[in-house]
Amino acid sequence: MTGPAVTRVLVADDQTVVREGIVMLLGLLPGIEVVGAAADGEEAVALVARHRPDVVLMDLRMPRCDGVEATRRIRAGYPGTEVVVLTTYADDESLFPALQAGARGYLTKDAGGEEIARAIADVRSGAAGLSPQVQLRLLERLSGEPGAVGAVGPVPTGQSSGQSSGRAGAEPPDGLTAREAEVLGLIAEGLSNSEIARRLYVSPATVKTHINNLFAKTGVRDRAQAVAYAFRNGITGSPQ
Repeated sequence: MTGPAVTRVLVADDQTVVREGIVMLLGLLPGIEVVGAAADGEEAVALVARHRPDVVLMDLRMPRCDGVEATRRIRAGYPGTEVVVLTTYADDESLFPALQAGARGYLTKDAGGEEIARAIADVRSGAAGLSPQVQLRLLERLSGEPGAVGAVGPVPTGQSSGQSSGRAGAEPPDGLTAREAEVLGLIAEGLSNSEIARRLYVSPATVKTHINNLFAKTGVRDRAQAVAYAFRNGITGSPQ
């Protein structure tokens, strides 16, 4: 009889004490096998090539090759490996470049073992593994609340940073249909396919079709990049 699936994880952090602590913590979690530990981004990419882990827990600020660049190279060269950022920083200058590079998860280092395990499981299942703090930050940026300053990427022509394509009467960008934009907004809110299906009263298969279509139209590769795209274009989900 086949036992439960084991998720193979690589840890990348330049601080020895932190790296060893994360490895020790993961070793106590059921269903997780640590296959390697890297002291910088260059070593992380090399170890991914050697071990082909399912998930990399990636620090951002490391020597030689930082976490954003390492994430970009891993996602481009080894698309079967997901990346969850585990960092001290949750500022916009750290968060959005990491998501745009292909990270599917983003946690801060005050996360506990249960939260880390949940993020690893989420990205393995195709969902986004974002901490509540990061989800709140993304929603603040999407809603344009005061205090949500800065921008990620260029503002589309004819749309200022204060405008929102999610507003009534605005045309969705890149040829998205209104329904596809609605699904994209719900992805940005952190909903799974089944939750979106329930919210919109459609089948999960229909949701998957919408997601495939909107990914193709927007050029995003995964849900994390879809969240960043939704922010840039002011796309929000349907009302409760």
